[in-house]
Amino acid sequence: MTALHDKTFRAIAELMHSSIGLSFAAHKKPLVASRLAPRLQRLGIDGYEDYLALIAGDDDQGEFQVAVDLLTTNETYFFREPAHYELLEQELARRRPASLRVWSAASSFGDEAYSTAMLLADLQTQGRIGDDWSILGTDISDRVLRSASQAIYPQERLRNVSPERLKRYCWRGEGEADGLSQMQPKLRERVRFGQLNLCVPIENIGPFDVVFLRNVLIYFDPPTKAEVVDRVLTQLRPDGILFLGTAEGRVPCRTPLKVLAPGAFRKVAG
Repeated sequence: MTALHDKTFRAIAELMHSSIGLSFAAHKKPLVASRLAPRLQRLGIDGYEDYLALIAGDDDQGEFQVAVDLLTTNETYFFREPAHYELLEQELARRRPASLRVWSAASSFGDEAYSTAMLLADLQTQGRIGDDWSILGTDISDRVLRSASQAIYPQERLRNVSPERLKRYCWRGEGEADGLSQMQPKLRERVRFGQLNLCVPIENIGPFDVVFLRNVLIYFDPPTKAEVVDRVLTQLRPDGILFLGTAEGRVPCRTPLKVLAPGAFRKVAG
C-alpha cells in the first residue's frame, strides 16, 4: 500500500471538516493513516487517493460513513470521570426532581448513557428522584449506535461498576458469551439511541435537564467547538447541567454558564 501523502491527507481532512465538522490537524496524519489502512486492505484498494475518490463520490455505497466510524471511535468505559457522576448525584439529591431528561450527546457505544441509567435507577429506588426519567444517546456513527442498542459490553469496560450494581443491572455471559455482560431490560427500556450530527442545526429534541458532551470537542477546531456547544445548549433547560470532558476545559460560547467543577457547568437562566 502506498503512503498517505500530505496532499491526500489534507483533502481527506477537508472532506471531513466540510461534511461533518471534524478537524484533523497536520500532526493527526499518522492517526488517519493507521485508522484507514486496514479498511483499504480489506477493500483491496492500493492507495489513499483511490479511497478518497470513493468516499468523496456521490455513489460511495456507504463508505463515507464507514470512514467516519473509523476516524471518530474513542476508548470508552463505564463511569468515566467519576467526579461528574458524584456531582450529578449531589445535585439530584438536592433537587429531588419528579421527572428528568438526560442527553448523552456523543454517546459512542453507550457506556456513558448506561452508567447514568444505573445511577438514576439507584436514586429512584432510594426515593431521591421520581420514576419519570429517560436518557437519549446520540452519535454520528451508525456502527457504535447499533452496538449501543444491543447493550452488550466486555466486562473490562465495566471495571468501575460496583459489584452491587453489576448484580442489579447486568447479565453476565456464559459459554461463548463468557467475558461479556448485557444490560438488563429494566435499564434498556429507559435509554434510546439515535443518529445526530452536532455540526448542523438540531431539531427540537429537548429540553433536557442534564447534557453530557464529553470527549467529542477534541475533534473540532475552536470556532466549531463554540458553535457546537451553543447549539447543544439550546436543548438544555435554564439551570440545567452541562458536562464536558475535564481535559477539554471551558469552551468559549455565547450561552452564559456558571462553573460548578472541572468540566461541569450550570446554564444561567436568562
